[in-house]
Amino acid sequence: MSGWTLKRFWTDVAVVAEGDGFAVTLDGRPVRTPAKAHLVVPTRAFAEEIGREWAAQEGTVDPNAMPATRLANAAIDKVSTSRVEVVDMLASYGASDLLCYRAEGPEALVERQRAGWDPLLAWSAEALGADLATGRGVMPVEQADGDLARLRELIDEMDPFTLAAFHDLVALSGSLVLAFAVAQGRLSALEAWQLSRIDENYQIEEWGEDEEAAEVASLRRAAFLDAARFHALLTPRSPRA
Repeated sequence: MSGWTLKRFWTDVAVVAEGDGFAVTLDGRPVRTPAKAHLVVPTRAFAEEIGREWAAQEGTVDPNAMPATRLANAAIDKVSTSRVEVVDMLASYGASDLLCYRAEGPEALVERQRAGWDPLLAWSAEALGADLATGRGVMPVEQADGDLARLRELIDEMDPFTLAAFHDLVALSGSLVLAFAVAQGRLSALEAWQLSRIDENYQIEEWGEDEEAAEVASLRRAAFLDAARFHALLTPRSPRA
């Protein structure tokens, strides 16, 4: 949606069934993606979220205030046309998952990582079928091919829309395990975000917080929470959810 210059021209925003999904219309005209495809999403709940974003616009449309619309555009224009590449890219996080790389010290940080992350790795082994190894320091941790293949299989099961939301959960946290924990209801989005920030929060406690870094972290936190919310809205609860 970058490069848009659009002023509000519509009065009515509606969600309508279209094929197996739902579209958003502005005064009866369908919303389109930047690539001019019809914006049709798989659940009514997510379409209604997009509709709320369009209804809230006043004057010049602000794409930065429309994260659900941006995600739908990405799913339709980008993920759908390069799905294998997206799956491969996300699966590669299994070999470098945040939860597998532990500090060598100080012991207070080591213990904080152990307490926060070990239960999630145990859950991954049981619920996901991926028993990931851990290591200390920056040297690569070798993971079993079967575990990495299992994670890729789970990612490959996702449709383009849930894949787009899942992408943000992974990229913003640095962890496939945390992303799956949110997607499967093992953790709330806020719990997962806090677990992804153990190292940063420890450093803040020790040295104080940089104002610019805090602003960036706040934006990333909001994007992570949005991605979790959208993933939930994109998970059908019934054939016509």
